[in-house]
Amino acid sequence: MESINWGDAPTWIAAFFAGGAALFAGMTIRSQRQQIAEQRRFIGEQSRNLWLERAALEAGQQERRRAQAELVYVGRTNRQPVGVVENRSGAPITDVVLRAGDMQTIEAGLVYPGGDRTPNGDRTDPPFALIGAGRQATFRLGPIQPSTLPIREAFVATFTDADGIKWQRDENGLLAELPAEE
Repeated sequence: MESINWGDAPTWIAAFFAGGAALFAGMTIRSQRQQIAEQRRFIGEQSRNLWLERAALEAGQQERRRAQAELVYVGRTNRQPVGVVENRSGAPITDVVLRAGDMQTIEAGLVYPGGDRTPNGDRTDPPFALIGAGRQATFRLGPIQPSTLPIREAFVATFTDADGIKWQRDENGLLAELPAEE
């Protein structure tokens, strides 16, 4: 029998441990790739959830933004060149102007509880500065020409809500936010 040549044993042992280290490194890399893939999926789901939450918040903000303006009513009275703007919201509206075609507000006044109109001395020139919460105002339009009666154009009010947003609403209920003035 021959004896083992121990001169090559350290090389074999080193090769064995190097192979084990390479196998361990390969398994670690594979595990890390799986973790990265899972993290990417998780981040993708979070991004989708955040996008949906943001869309819901923006929709809620737009609803809240429109809430006061939705409660403003624009209509006609039985007197031809006179329209009414009623603020059914809980906050005042300002800078109110009523138009119908070429006719514009030439005079405006508040309607008091019980239907009493503002005395002539309390009437104001346009724009009407303020219609308080739960109040209404009448608006006389002009100039009046025989050809303009009866008024066929829609009555359209522009006003600013309590948040400083400018709106336009017509007697048919159409509501539009107006661009901010610079």
